[in-house]
Amino acid sequence: MTPPRTPQIPVVVLAGFLGSGKTTLLNHLLRNRAGTRIGVIVNDFGAIEIDAMTVSGQVGSTVSLGNGCLCCAVDASELDTFLETLTRPSARLDVIVIEASGLAEPQELVRMLLASDNPHILYGGLVEVVDAAEFDGTRQRHPELDRHLAVADLVVLNKTDRVGDAERERLRETVVKLSSPAAVISSVHGRIDPELLFDPALRPDHEEMAGQLSFEDLLRGEGCDEHEGCDGHGHSDHLHAAYESVDFTADVPMDPRRFMAFLDSRPEGLYRIKGFVDFGAGDRDNTYALHAVGRFLRFVPRPWARDEQRRTQLVMIGAGIDADALSAGLAACRAEPGPDAPDIERAMWGVLRYVQQEADLVDVQEAAAEA
Repeated sequence: MTPPRTPQIPVVVLAGFLGSGKTTLLNHLLRNRAGTRIGVIVNDFGAIEIDAMTVSGQVGSTVSLGNGCLCCAVDASELDTFLETLTRPSARLDVIVIEASGLAEPQELVRMLLASDNPHILYGGLVEVVDAAEFDGTRQRHPELDRHLAVADLVVLNKTDRVGDAERERLRETVVKLSSPAAVISSVHGRIDPELLFDPALRPDHEEMAGQLSFEDLLRGEGCDEHEGCDGHGHSDHLHAAYESVDFTADVPMDPRRFMAFLDSRPEGLYRIKGFVDFGAGDRDNTYALHAVGRFLRFVPRPWARDEQRRTQLVMIGAGIDADALSAGLAACRAEPGPDAPDIERAMWGVLRYVQQEADLVDVQEAAAEA
């Protein structure tokens, strides 16, 4: 059980039908990346305009967005090739976002990622963008939307400013029902907190390429203030208000059987879980890095450092979640003193199933077929 030698780059799939606001959301992420280097893969053949930068629809083109951000226009069949390129150490990327074609089958892109042999990537979730104002019409024209929602890890109900309060609530209830147990958040102009999708990179300012025209500089040159988007809305919108973050720390080891039962039954709306787990007698040599997004789950064991404090530290992110219930549920997973060694070793098999495998809790194809 050897952990990967280099950090794995999360790959987020951004999907949604034509006009839902995928590119607007992507632009928002690029503007508010806070030093995070983003690789963008555009799975489309048409001309894709990313604000002032135009990405050619020719398959195989790569355009620099400045400060380490790259954009590639590719056919799905070339996905592995471009992932190999973007995950090279020389690219120095922190996260990769795949913007799926408006007519793509997102679960196929997810399946390709889960089946990839690339050791440098980690599935970062399927984000489905929905146009609130056109939802009913889109669903009539494209009944496959129900199938897409069924396999989403996070649903962004976009353009909610274009519908009334009663209609917004009706749409939200419908989307929650179709996408359960995915988290559902509302947005205007695709403005969501980037930390919902990926952790901001922490690096010294001098590591940025001094003197290079950045994507943010280009946008500000067109009248976009660094504290305000081109649509005139600033940080007063409190993007973090759309979701909740719950921290949990325990100095007592976690019981592996109880902890896996908690993960298997995690509540609707819980989108991401990240952190480290101490299983005590289950594995005294290692702490386990936990990465869960939607239905996907993975553990990566890492040897304890010589003077490292042995504890469990987790962060849970979601929308409409009960913070107190989550904390209580995790607290109930703490191991009781003096567990029977053979029993806890057997219980660890539930954890080991998800160590360094492309394991997801629900097969995406079966979930789509049931939708």
